Amino acid sequence: MPLPVLLFLAFVAWVLTAEPPAGFPILEYHMVTENPRPGAEKYVVSPADFAEQLDYLAAEGYTTITPQDYARARKGKQTLPEKPIILSFDDGYEDNHRVILPMLEERGMKAVFYVVTNDIGLPGYMTWNNLFDMERRGMEIGSHTANHIPLTTLPPEKQREELRLSKLMLEWKGLKTIYSFSYPTGAYDAGIVAMLAEEDYLTAVTGEAGLNNVETNPYLLHRVNIPPPHFGLTEFRLRLMKADIAARLDVRLAQLPDGVRMGIETLRAKLRGDE
Repeated sequence: MPLPVLLFLAFVAWVLTAEPPAGFPILEYHMVTENPRPGAEKYVVSPADFAEQLDYLAAEGYTTITPQDYARARKGKQTLPEKPIILSFDDGYEDNHRVILPMLEERGMKAVFYVVTNDIGLPGYMTWNNLFDMERRGMEIGSHTANHIPLTTLPPEKQREELRLSKLMLEWKGLKTIYSFSYPTGAYDAGIVAMLAEEDYLTAVTGEAGLNNVETNPYLLHRVNIPPPHFGLTEFRLRLMKADIAARLDVRLAQLPDGVRMGIETLRAKLRGDE
């Protein structure tokens, strides 16, 4: 067997034999509909696949929580269930209210919906009345900025404007205090993380796979994207496994010498677009 293959297999074995930290996954969705608009197909899970995924999570003993539940648990004000999971939905598409909400309610589940405030009420997006209804029915509404621009492409004053205006608009319209945030395209840096705390957000989700617990930085919560499955429930299970493997990788990276670990983290940041 060629040496590169042997080294790769050794690396995989090294990662998989790590003891993963206790934690829960956050799943990232966008749309659930039978009729995706042209160009949006890679963000759409069909209602049939989504129903199968929800039923699988229930059968496996998962209990849905919201980011606010997690934030309260971090402060000792709430106890999380034995096997928690967060279902999150980005962008605020109209099917979130029309299709997803009834499917969640049917199973006694809840979720967080991160909305782009300047898209609210536009064709294909939820209306303000939809958002009020979602909140009344036990769902959490979070911010996905005002204009869905990758924050790392903006100067600091514009970054703060995106964070502040989206939160204020949602609250001025009558929604409950907005504490949760989703980075557009998953792009962030240390300055943006600091701004979120200054603007009174309590949690933020990234696009980086892994597991979360009360020790996780609440502004860098790990999340696994759920694309339209090509292999049914098997692919969904693999996505859940991805969170576990990523958590094991983080454990192994923490065991490396500082110089090596920092080099890898710098490379990851560049790949993520932070630098």
